[in-house]
Amino acid sequence: MAAETSQTLDRGLRVLRVLAESPEGLTITELSTRMEVNRTVVYRLISTLEGHALIRRDVRGRLFVGLGVLHLASAVQPLLRELAVPVLRSLAEAIGSTAHLTVADGDEALALAVVEPTWTDFHVAYRIGSRHPLAAGAAGKAIGLLDQADASAYAVTSGELQSGAHGLAAPVRGLEGLRASVGIVTLDGAIDESVVAPRVIAAAQQVADRLR
Repeated sequence: MAAETSQTLDRGLRVLRVLAESPEGLTITELSTRMEVNRTVVYRLISTLEGHALIRRDVRGRLFVGLGVLHLASAVQPLLRELAVPVLRSLAEAIGSTAHLTVADGDEALALAVVEPTWTDFHVAYRIGSRHPLAAGAAGKAIGLLDQADASAYAVTSGELQSGAHGLAAPVRGLEGLRASVGIVTLDGAIDESVVAPRVIAAAQQVADRLR
């Protein structure tokens, strides 16, 4: 027997999804058409979601995802960090380099979790909350690889974010709504991709598995 579900809740979540995929915003009529739901029903859903700041309207009456969604998203970050840290710790200790989980936040890459190795004489200090453009650095470029089907793809950079630093990162695949990468950064010269890349790709897969 199929699990019992709430049609109203399902429709409300669909509203948020459709608006999240429409950065230009939508009118109620356009939203109704996209969802193939009666305009009156959509209007009631919008009114409820607006009351929780999950949807906002601009001066033209177009609808956008509201700031309330940011508060919900911020509550997810500690969970992501908690689940990713054991994997990052194993990776950092195995490679001897700083390991990190990075997520896309708009057009920036945000370092959400960072683990430094315990046995090296020196390593890169990488601060949680650090941001940089998605187009720069291995972590950001790896997130861009999510649009490619190649599961073995990874990104390597040298000196893009910090002079003398080398990075390698792989995308975290298979998690709808989350664009992220797992990577390492080191000051020990060029990265031996034949050794490091498989470990980083495996770590990214482990993070994905833990988040499912």
